[in-house]
Amino acid sequence: MFSSDKDNALLAMIRNGGEMSGGQKLQLIVQLSVPSILAQLTTIMMFYIDASMVGSLGARASASIGIVESTTWLFGGLTSAAALGFSVQVAHFIGANDFGKARDVFRQGLMATALFTLLLTAVCVAIAGPLPRWLGGGADICGDATAYFTIYCLALPVYQIGILSSSMLKCSGNMRVPSMVSILMCLLDVVFNYFLIYETRPVTLLGVSMTMPGAGMGVPGAALGTALAYAVTGVMLVWFATVKSPELSLKGEKWTFAPMWNYLRNAAKVSLPMGAQYMMMSGAQIVSTIIVAPLGNIAIAANTLAITAESLCYMPGYGIGDAATTLVGQSIGAGRAQLARSFAYRTVFMGMGVMALMGAVMYVFAPEMIGVMTPDEQVRLLGAQSLRIEAFAEPMFAAAIVTYSVCLGAGDTLLPACMNLASMWLVRLTLAAYLAPTYGLLGVWTAMAVELTFRGTIFLVRLFSGKWMKKGFNNMGS
Repeated sequence: MFSSDKDNALLAMIRNGGEMSGGQKLQLIVQLSVPSILAQLTTIMMFYIDASMVGSLGARASASIGIVESTTWLFGGLTSAAALGFSVQVAHFIGANDFGKARDVFRQGLMATALFTLLLTAVCVAIAGPLPRWLGGGADICGDATAYFTIYCLALPVYQIGILSSSMLKCSGNMRVPSMVSILMCLLDVVFNYFLIYETRPVTLLGVSMTMPGAGMGVPGAALGTALAYAVTGVMLVWFATVKSPELSLKGEKWTFAPMWNYLRNAAKVSLPMGAQYMMMSGAQIVSTIIVAPLGNIAIAANTLAITAESLCYMPGYGIGDAATTLVGQSIGAGRAQLARSFAYRTVFMGMGVMALMGAVMYVFAPEMIGVMTPDEQVRLLGAQSLRIEAFAEPMFAAAIVTYSVCLGAGDTLLPACMNLASMWLVRLTLAAYLAPTYGLLGVWTAMAVELTFRGTIFLVRLFSGKWMKKGFNNMGS
């Protein structure tokens, strides 16, 4: 139920030196990508549902989430960076058929990320009060924004164990369990939100009238619903990874709390550049929010909802990127440079094709994608115009996403992180600050489209240079 014999057989060919045909490579990419794409899409659907439910309360409610959304991405990104520093090592060890060391890394990752996230949560809670004011939010939205952010902060520890376990399973080649659990998380989020956001009210279901209970929490209810969904699914993921996974199970293993410094150092080499990147990229998103904030609540709400809607289009790129990280990581662990390069090229071009198609869909259905989340006509019109500008940049955005994942699989994170940061800060923010006073939110989204096209171009140069692969084999040697 939780694994595929075909997937396992093809992954074993990587580890055992078997020659793979083009069809087998494509089959493996698709088999690993599809569950991951579904997981990514359901995660975004969860945010889409949150936005739709909160959006029904009005533009002010949407703006109260939008003003802190980029900061939640920052803290969520830091937890992902911490997890990937360990899971990339697991991919390398599994590729080398050394499952004992893979489990050692997993054990170290559980302890290190638990300590890290407790510290992160303390910082997060400490800034929750003044944060909306720092970001330029008006007095009418600061209360709900602070409540939303505080609840999100308190959910970080359980989110961390879930993201670590999910990342470990993906790098071991098991994409199905994280995908299934992600779908469950989306469903739970809908149920929890339904009862927490709205007040007790009469409803009619299949012609039967009844009173539906509700907590009437509004915006804080959306955060609490998501936190509860994280809690349930996080426990499930860590249980499966530590008990049921053939490659990772710690059941019966001797547990040691002693630090294994070589694994911690290798994790730091991957995680620190990624963490710095997340901080600077989220900092850039925060600056972008500050650029948008003076344009008013309509612009803030339209910007937030357009970002959520666009996520449905670029998440397939991240799903294919997960497959790229696993396949490149295991190929490098097995010492197979040519196979790593082949998987890299195939995943990048597949990602560009899929996201080009998604961009076309986004252009055509932009009004409907925004309209689902808000009844406000001004917000809907401005959000749809923004999405249609962005649609043209989707293929090159895919090039950046998947190539970065290829580099991650090789453990090459420092230069790619610098590339992301330079593109965001020097191109997007500079251009957005110049265009926003004249063209408003549409100027901000034009700057975004130009920057993503530039970023995709420089990542393709990095891909074809092959230097990411040399970095990967150097890391294996260390």
